[in-house]
Amino acid sequence: MTHPKYSAAAIAGVILLVSLSACGKTEKSGAAQASSGCVKPLISSNVKGSETVKGIAGMDNECQQVSYMIGMDIAKSLEEIKADIDPALLSQGINDQLAGKTKLNEQQHKEIREAFGVKLQAYATKMAAELPAKNLAEGKAFLAKNKTASGVVTTASGLQYKILRAGSGAKPSADSIVKVNYKGTLLDGKVFDSSYDRNEPVEFPLNQVVPGWSEGVGLMNVGSKFQFWIPSDLAYGEAGSPPVIGPNATLVFEVELLEIKAAQ
Repeated sequence: MTHPKYSAAAIAGVILLVSLSACGKTEKSGAAQASSGCVKPLISSNVKGSETVKGIAGMDNECQQVSYMIGMDIAKSLEEIKADIDPALLSQGINDQLAGKTKLNEQQHKEIREAFGVKLQAYATKMAAELPAKNLAEGKAFLAKNKTASGVVTTASGLQYKILRAGSGAKPSADSIVKVNYKGTLLDGKVFDSSYDRNEPVEFPLNQVVPGWSEGVGLMNVGSKFQFWIPSDLAYGEAGSPPVIGPNATLVFEVELLEIKAAQ
């Protein structure tokens, strides 16, 4: 395909429009009735319980909220192949299928799905073979440049850190249990984990996390906030942590040390 690389947000937006348009349909034809789950919701009509989450702009009922949620899930599942998707035809396919009138018959659907599945598997195999070396090279190049940045310190192990806010409290020992807030990103800025997003700090023993965390948090005083750049050999190595953290990935963390709980 020659379509530009649409973002997952763009795809999610298209899917949202499809879902919400279905919610708002009032046509009385059989096809329209079949495509609109909001005319007479099946699940909500038969199961009692909390139906809506308050305070979501433009989504006042359960159908709208569920539609958007499903749209997000579909978009997330398409993230790795979004460059191979035409959002307009994606939305048309959803509408047509819900209406019971598709442009593909079952045989055509099967042939296209199987042919693309073969290509997808071949691409995945190729990327899996190339990714470890690619990530390792990118990480080394990034760290070599980053170590010259203002305020960045590189330790003997290769860990890099920068003090964002100095603290005056105690420092943890190697076997301390610490309470922290943190955000973890890949080198491209993609967030893969965040206690801030969950609005809940995390507690863990320092001797049971990746070496870069053990070393880095051990440098912090309670009340401080550091940024860490962790080489792959101090993180998850060649195994990575699928599906988000690839093999030999260099990781970036912002960490606040809130409290030292106890020693094991």
